[in-house]
Amino acid sequence: MNVVRQREQVDRNYDAFMRELSSILMAHRDQLALMRDGRIVSFHSTPREALQAAAERFPDGVFSIQEVTDEPIDLGFWSHVGH
Repeated sequence: MNVVRQREQVDRNYDAFMRELSSILMAHRDQLALMRDGRIVSFHSTPREALQAAAERFPDGVFSIQEVTDEPIDLGFWSHVGH
């Protein structure tokens, strides 16, 4: 997957995450949302758990991870598509 396509996937996931944030915040605060193709596929307590789930579900490495918090932040590596 090329860099432009990876960036599009990350942007799509982030936009979808921000639209869902208010509805998931109470139940999933401080968890990590594993995302692909503009949808949340699972929630995890630690980065390790999220990465392990991503590796098992998405062997092509195309996913992103966002922290569920009331203060949107860029998680750097964690918010970008995995390789």
